[in-house]
Amino acid sequence: MQSFFSKIVLFALLIFAIGCKKNQDQQGVITSEIKNEIKYASGLSIFDYGDYSILKVSNPWPNATQDYTYILKEKDAKVPDSLSQFTTIQVPIKSIVVTSTTHIPSLEMLGVENSLVGFPNLDYISSEKVRARIESGKVRELGNNQTLNTEVIIDVAPDVFIGYGIDNKNPTLDNLEKSGLKVMLNGDWNEQTPLGKAEWIKFFGYLYGLDEKANTIFSDIEKEYNTTLALAKKATSKPTILAGDMFEGTWYLPKGTSWGSLLLAQAGGNYLWNETEGTGSLSLSFETVLEKAKDADFWITSGQFSSLKEMTDSNPHYSQFKAFQQKNVYSFSSKKGKTGGILYYELAPNRPDIVLKDIVKTLHPELLPDYTPFFFERLK
Repeated sequence: MQSFFSKIVLFALLIFAIGCKKNQDQQGVITSEIKNEIKYASGLSIFDYGDYSILKVSNPWPNATQDYTYILKEKDAKVPDSLSQFTTIQVPIKSIVVTSTTHIPSLEMLGVENSLVGFPNLDYISSEKVRARIESGKVRELGNNQTLNTEVIIDVAPDVFIGYGIDNKNPTLDNLEKSGLKVMLNGDWNEQTPLGKAEWIKFFGYLYGLDEKANTIFSDIEKEYNTTLALAKKATSKPTILAGDMFEGTWYLPKGTSWGSLLLAQAGGNYLWNETEGTGSLSLSFETVLEKAKDADFWITSGQFSSLKEMTDSNPHYSQFKAFQQKNVYSFSSKKGKTGGILYYELAPNRPDIVLKDIVKTLHPELLPDYTPFFFERLK
């Protein structure tokens, strides 16, 4: 298990053009004067033409050089011949396979979790509603993302298979497409900003013909996030923060422009590595971290420890940090699914409003006197 935010702070990409535009891309698709429905997500664009939509995924992994275009069409919709080269999916879909736990909350918030028919490594899923479907045998085990069971996937025959890539080599997805399955790439994990990640619920909203519902859900998240952001600016102090912990001899913690670092800064904290560049994880020695963060006010660890004793059992030198001595160590490890999956990794990217509010409560409790954190708790 990696350190604080390390499972989700590897995500970064360049800004992709949004808003009203007239554009002809390299493949000759003219978007005309249709407004892009996406506001924050830099790797997603959606152009709504009424009975069909053009959905574009750009940079689904770091430094990707190809955009992926999908046509979502209603029954009997007339789609221009110029779009025939792209994967076309009839919507609303009725069944789906997703491959990341970060996709599960979108299905649940949209009320379509019953459409999920398969997932790789079911034990990672924490959602109570989806776990109930798993226990009743309605969601098939697909192995893991490196060695997907293509026979089972073909057998469950989802209307669409949602994959993600870490590079341009994914023979499993290629084979699924050759078998006739509709495959789409989802790049939510590659987003840099909190609201950018959360906005990918619109990707699923358009697949299910629930775009208005997705827009409403996201607008509520956006409003809550911005309200807390404004509140955090009233803080009169800026406590120093240490993140992460040791894993297999290395201390992992987020780089300065990562998703996690941005949340810490927006919550009114002074993350001690905020000057580092990049959106991935730093890999440091214990001695390097101790030298810089020995006197940090707060320590937000990864999900691998649930008590201070567990920490010192793992590494007795953790007790040298002031935050440990003063019991200002926080973690999101307590909320787990029935099979051990940590809810934070599943839900947090979709609900940055909750994460931000939790961190503000941790760093500046006077600003939210009546709020009880959802993810984070002080280790005892």
